[in-house]
Amino acid sequence: MSQTEVGQADRPEVNEVAFADLTASLVLGWRDFRAAPLYGLVFAAVYVLGGWLVFWALTTRGQIWWTLPASAGFPILGPFIACGFYEISRRLEAGEPLGWRSVAGVIFRQKDRQIPSMAAVIVIFFLFWNFLAHMIFALFLGTMSLTNVTSSLEVFASPSGLLMLAVGTVIGAVFATLLFSLTVVSLPLLLDREVDFVTAMLISLALVQANPAVMLFWGAVIAAALFAGMAPGFLGLFLVLPLFGHASWHLYRRALS
Repeated sequence: MSQTEVGQADRPEVNEVAFADLTASLVLGWRDFRAAPLYGLVFAAVYVLGGWLVFWALTTRGQIWWTLPASAGFPILGPFIACGFYEISRRLEAGEPLGWRSVAGVIFRQKDRQIPSMAAVIVIFFLFWNFLAHMIFALFLGTMSLTNVTSSLEVFASPSGLLMLAVGTVIGAVFATLLFSLTVVSLPLLLDREVDFVTAMLISLALVQANPAVMLFWGAVIAAALFAGMAPGFLGLFLVLPLFGHASWHLYRRALS
């Protein structure tokens, strides 16, 4: 059987998703986190340490240029770390034993499958949004280019600054919604089945189109939880990332068949 035939054979069907499925997925995600807390804490630590690095480069050192390469590590490593959460939930669901070597081995083997391609898509989104954000800043605040915005935040309270924030927020929300729609179930799907990353993204997009209210609400909940988790020195991510990482696996299992 060819690779294309294998991919078609493993292509799942999109199911109807209700708000109750979101609640159930969170309950199961919390159960998985409690069953294997050390794994979730270690995976989340990558993001917490990365957040501290970006904050240190931006504020303590005043070296804004450091934030781009440091932040780029998140979309590169993110899909692989997410696979760690999915694999743990998959093993708990199947009654398979957990072990650092076995879980890490599954994550490492993703380099030869479709996850790197998904990581590349996310990085392209990140770089394009970074470029677009600089253009928006230059368009509205170009006349204040000599102002150090990290030490003179009052420029954002000016009419131009407020308009820039409004436009940037709207455009950023569009980018975030599109990226969420392409990845919400494509990552666990790529771990679980032999499909190509384009097919996985199209299935993920089809799921959001079939259940727009529920899935967009799920995206808003994730965004709000991540924002809340980053507020207390990124420490809240130790709870938020494992919870939603495991819950995403269970939502995938309900959303596709």
